[in-house]
Amino acid sequence: GLTYSKFIAGIKKASIDIDRKVLADMAVNDPAAFASIVEKAKAHLAA
Repeated sequence: GLTYSKFIAGIKKASIDIDRKVLADMAVNDPAAFASIVEKAKAHLAA
């Protein structure tokens, strides 16, 4: 799992500029794109 705070930290490290409302909408309506952002965030946290 990934906590919300770590997820947001990973997004910031990945230089992804997206607000939480857009993320929430994406998670519901475009799960594949959301999963892609999650993977990028995880990769930047591990780096």
